Amino acid sequence: MEKNYKLLIINPGSTSTKISLFLNDKELYERSQFHDAPVLLKYPHVNGQVPFRYQVILDMLEKEGTDPSEIDVFVGRGGSACTQPSGVTAIDQKLYDDTEAAVGGSEHAAKLGVMLAWKFALAYHKPAYTLNPTNVDEYCDYARLTGIRGLYRTPHSHVLNPKAVAEAHAEAMGRRYEDCNFIVGHIDGGVTVSAHDHGRMIDGTMGADGDGPFAPTRIGSVPVLELLDYLESHGDIQRTVDDVRRMCSRSGGFVSLFGTSNSDTIHALVEQGDKKAALVWNTMIYQICKSIGAMSAVLCGRVDAILLTGGLMRFDDITAGIRERCGWIAPIHVYPGEMEQEAMALPVLKVLRGQAKARTYSGKNVWQGFEGVTF
Repeated sequence: MEKNYKLLIINPGSTSTKISLFLNDKELYERSQFHDAPVLLKYPHVNGQVPFRYQVILDMLEKEGTDPSEIDVFVGRGGSACTQPSGVTAIDQKLYDDTEAAVGGSEHAAKLGVMLAWKFALAYHKPAYTLNPTNVDEYCDYARLTGIRGLYRTPHSHVLNPKAVAEAHAEAMGRRYEDCNFIVGHIDGGVTVSAHDHGRMIDGTMGADGDGPFAPTRIGSVPVLELLDYLESHGDIQRTVDDVRRMCSRSGGFVSLFGTSNSDTIHALVEQGDKKAALVWNTMIYQICKSIGAMSAVLCGRVDAILLTGGLMRFDDITAGIRERCGWIAPIHVYPGEMEQEAMALPVLKVLRGQAKARTYSGKNVWQGFEGVTF
């Protein structure tokens, strides 16, 4: 008889903290707490949110009558460390330290999943794992090179949910993810659009780095010279640089334009006929469509489906806007919300049962340079 395992899935997002408790492959419950941007911006650095979110999780567990000491394994989202292959990785002190230090250069709330899972693991003497963090690297070489010598694009994007949705859609088609080409738009507090070529995420927008569409918490792509003028016009360059870094992942987009990351608030204004809100909302949709078009070129127009997922897909006008501009590229399918909780739980359960192996974090980036080419 197989042993029963309780798995706590910890999923920090740019505007929420979500947990799920699984008993083997059955989700016993899922709970989420929304955090408006002003709450999280009280913490100058993402790392400073750890005690706050740790207590949020403890409170949710207590409300459900769950004793953390009875949980067998803690699983958290990840990011900000060195780039990693896709799949399950065991969390250890090295991964925690590199995540905390953001050696991978991206400050995304997803990194808190590794940090929180490790803290719970240490407190209750249990193992911890992460899966498909935001720094998974499957880029093709063309996606890396920039026009500045020594400066390369490093993957920082939503990976966990886009891959889970792509795998689920391929299965629904009666095919394997590894045999399909998809464009996946993850549309939530942060927005990223990625190209999936036969099971590999070969390119994508780097939402928390100032790339792609703007979003409730992010600035999206901004012309470099305009940004430099912005920095110079605000006097204290270092302080302004720090502000822009925060706007890339936490205080841009809706937060900068309206003072809130609450999409329901902004959409309500749109429905009331507010011209500013309508302009901002429809521009976000327009920019998402531009990124989808770009990813269709990456895949040479051979796209089996465009998959739209994330919390904002509860708004039908986003789907309608994307269908209008991008419906000619490929069939569009909508997966509101996300599949991240199950996507983290089930692969880790296989590791616990000895049916699969977890990777050990190497502390080295996946990509080590172009083969046969130096600059």
